[in-house]
Amino acid sequence: MSDALPPLGEVIRAHGLRARKSLGQNFLLDLNLTGRIARAAGDLTGHDILEIGPGPGGLTRALLAHGARHVTAIERDERCIAALAEIAEAYPDKLTVLTGDALSTDPVPHLTKPARIVANLPYNIATPLLIGWLQAEPWPPWFASMTLMFQREVALRISAAPGSKHYGRLAVMAGWRTEAKICFDVNPSAFTPPPKVVSTVVHLTPRANPLPCRARALERVTAAAFGQRRKMLRASLKSLFHEPQPVLEELGIAPTIRAEQLDIAGFCALARRLDGS
Repeated sequence: MSDALPPLGEVIRAHGLRARKSLGQNFLLDLNLTGRIARAAGDLTGHDILEIGPGPGGLTRALLAHGARHVTAIERDERCIAALAEIAEAYPDKLTVLTGDALSTDPVPHLTKPARIVANLPYNIATPLLIGWLQAEPWPPWFASMTLMFQREVALRISAAPGSKHYGRLAVMAGWRTEAKICFDVNPSAFTPPPKVVSTVVHLTPRANPLPCRARALERVTAAAFGQRRKMLRASLKSLFHEPQPVLEELGIAPTIRAEQLDIAGFCALARRLDGS
């Protein structure tokens, strides 16, 4: 699918745009690739879309061309606003651009639920944004899915299974409330400027009934356990429980295992026990 707008390279030259490292920017110029990301998000018709860091609007255009009911984009870089305005003109009443920091801008009042989040996330705020969305209350959340691009290393940490070398706090938080699936990799050559790492698109679907526990308690447990991941749980959890061994035995968790060996259900049980204590 395409539109009548000029190629992205022309848009960037016309508006004098140059990606800024300080903003974590890497512009994605391949419209075939942005279309592939839009398709990975599922059926967009009838859905509002939240996009973070649209830059010159390559993915924005793909989302609209693939039938999104409306796109709300949060862009911190005011240099990009004029380019995005051209897209808004080509798709009347279909695009709202909020100027500001995505970490402190609440998009929910601008969206009809359930929305989809689709974004080539700026590297420097990708993980904090994801953690914030995973902690949304109430749950099920205001979004139906998240289709996000991360550095490949981060994508592997999001989707890791217990026992793998990438399994850690991010995998527990993501796996607790969502099902995360790696879609495909994106080579550095697809970006301007090319990053030094491979990027990966991840699709996350909220679980209707995640295991019960509070996000804050789960964060504390995973921080303690993975903060000293070489230690056995009976040692790494001493900052949370005065006597971790009896607590672990009570929950049916072997005190001698390490954090990467404990599944998400075990971490949730520890979080509930922490709240109870």
